[in-house]
Amino acid sequence: MFLPLRRLILRAALLLAAPGTVFAQGDHAAASDNSSFWTRWIRRSERNKAEQPHWLTPIATTTPRLEQELRYDIDWSQARPGMPYTTTFGNTKGLELIPFDDVEIIFGIPSYVAHGDPAVSDGWGDAQLLVKYRLLAADQAHGDYILTVFLSSSFPTATEGNGQPRAIVTPTVAYGKGWGDFDIQGTLGVTEPVGSTSAIGRTYIWNHTFQFHALEKVWPELEVNQAWFSGGRNDGKSQTFLTPGVVIGRLPVTEAVGLTVGVGVQIAVSAFHTANHNYILSLRAPF
Repeated sequence: MFLPLRRLILRAALLLAAPGTVFAQGDHAAASDNSSFWTRWIRRSERNKAEQPHWLTPIATTTPRLEQELRYDIDWSQARPGMPYTTTFGNTKGLELIPFDDVEIIFGIPSYVAHGDPAVSDGWGDAQLLVKYRLLAADQAHGDYILTVFLSSSFPTATEGNGQPRAIVTPTVAYGKGWGDFDIQGTLGVTEPVGSTSAIGRTYIWNHTFQFHALEKVWPELEVNQAWFSGGRNDGKSQTFLTPGVVIGRLPVTEAVGLTVGVGVQIAVSAFHTANHNYILSLRAPF
């Protein structure tokens, strides 16, 4: 599972770091055209990123910023103390691209869910597609703020019951404001099943991240992740996690590709919670 991911990252890094070399053995005119395409793509990406705050993406909260990167997260969660941990490889992260001005598309690779309980079957989770549209943004010199809307869709591709039986759409508003080395990023959204709503239920989600630029490449943070359930098996209940963590980056790998690493732990602070002490490792290759 890890080998194909590593090959994908290396091939993407090679293509982005030196796009013309991929076509070195092919037709010269075709290489020129393709190099021009990637040059325009990277210029558009850099322009869009320059027009917004220069914070780092939090560990659990989806950033309102537009990013272009490969991302792979691993999550270890435990329903109750003493129970085996469930490991989620990928955690619906994947390829993030800026194909147009003010637009980002995230192609979420289905997670692989490994249960520590032999009585529960391991398997693949649901695929996800997320589209961002940036409404307002300013860099640090001009206000350091951003306002974005998302539309996320998950698709029932899971195996062995490791996902939802129906597609789910999640409209979201995301926002952020910075003051020097301190920033707040947040999202407010609701999950809406495409059918079987009473059985699956809706979830209202509100995330806040308080982030501090402590050193040149070190960003400690505290996230507040809240959810309210309407319908489904958790109808009328709510849960709150505090997620302390730190994100380190961007560390240069090549001239065009970097590396960012984040670690954190979600700690339940509400009486009701579906899990507790969820450990998260986040690996990103921005380009």
